[in-house]
Amino acid sequence: MKTTIYRGRLWAALAAALLLVGCGQEEDPSAGQAGGQPPAKAIEVAELAYQDIPLDKSYPSKLMSEQEVTLVARVTGVLEERKFEPGDQVEQGESLYTIEPDLYEATVAQREADLASAQAELSRAERDANRFQQLAAQNSVSRQQVDQALADARVARASVAQAEAALKSAQLDLDYAEVTAPVSGVIGLSEVNVGNLVSPNTELATITPLDPLEVRFQMPQNDAFELRRQLKDMSIEDIAASLEAFSSRGDEPAVLSGHLDFLGSRVDPETSTVQAEATFANPDGAVLPGQYVRVKIEGLARFGVLAVPELALTQGLMGPQVYVLDEDNVARARPVQLGELAGAWQIILDGVEPGERVVVGDPGSLKPGTPIDPQPFDGDAEALMQEAQYEQQGQGAGQAAPEQAEQEAASPGESAADQSGQGTAESAGQGEDAASATQAAQQAPMNAPQGDQEAEEARGEGNE
Repeated sequence: MKTTIYRGRLWAALAAALLLVGCGQEEDPSAGQAGGQPPAKAIEVAELAYQDIPLDKSYPSKLMSEQEVTLVARVTGVLEERKFEPGDQVEQGESLYTIEPDLYEATVAQREADLASAQAELSRAERDANRFQQLAAQNSVSRQQVDQALADARVARASVAQAEAALKSAQLDLDYAEVTAPVSGVIGLSEVNVGNLVSPNTELATITPLDPLEVRFQMPQNDAFELRRQLKDMSIEDIAASLEAFSSRGDEPAVLSGHLDFLGSRVDPETSTVQAEATFANPDGAVLPGQYVRVKIEGLARFGVLAVPELALTQGLMGPQVYVLDEDNVARARPVQLGELAGAWQIILDGVEPGERVVVGDPGSLKPGTPIDPQPFDGDAEALMQEAQYEQQGQGAGQAAPEQAEQEAASPGESAADQSGQGTAESAGQGEDAASATQAAQQAPMNAPQGDQEAEEARGEGNE
């Protein structure tokens, strides 16, 4: 009786397993399409044409202040007074130091007296020269006396000029005794303390204007040529520029706005670059000279080039490639030579021609020979990139959900198995019989003769 029950359970489990395997084969979508043409995939396609692509480029540079001035002494004397505190904002013409002015005031007074004496001597000499000329007309004096009087008058005039020059020099020294700010800006530490003796060319302090700031940087020659091409129709000051200064703490970069001031007229043969300069307003002093920054020239573009969204590129055996549609709307891989990357656009130098249709939407899922249902591309490469990123994030979340569901499904199964562990030995035997029957059913299509032999043996054992 027990043998009959065992045989019935075995055949029931085998029939159930065969039914499951047959159903799984019918639900496999790839089995029905193995011998047919796969359906066309709806995907965005762009028709290539020459276009102007704006460039998104920045250039490293070091900030500098074009009007930075180092104050130096221009006279010899004792530094008597300092009229500022380091770090103050000083204005042009403001008095900063005094260098022994009394000494130079006395020198000016002396030079003024020398000039007055020379002027008095000139007046006397001119009167004598006039009188001798009148007497010479009456033959009262010799011609030699007249010439001597005229020469004395000329010497007196020269003495006056000399005295005037000496007075002007003394006055300059007196002016230099008071050191004033030649530009407006922030003044640094004083290099010389009050009471020290200074002489001409002794450095006193440095004034750094912070607004505006000038930035010199090196521009690659290709960018410089394109920019010079644009300058044919506009002024150089119309070329806008922006500056980003990053801090070492990782804070948000300080951004300044300005314009281009200068574009060089020669290429450096060692670096293949052209020197350029831009000026930026810095009213709040957010950026300081000496910082390393990045300068971006706005409005820079490449004219008349072929370009595709960066998403359209894939990597093939021969390097970068795109998928081009043939007349039957079938995707064909095409190796390309890449140019510059301009934001979400990739400039193509060689490999494709105007008028060809390029797959721009998710080409990574394609294979050569895939039929395509071309969908129009609106030309917004950035939106295409964002959409692809969102889809990747969604796929990542979708893959995580089934795994979590499987884990949750496995947990209740394990709990149920634990609860049923207290069942009878006959239930356990039935589970083993069903598992064995299922495994035998899965192997049956692959090894049919062996399966028949095992069935015969099982039948014979049951008869015994």
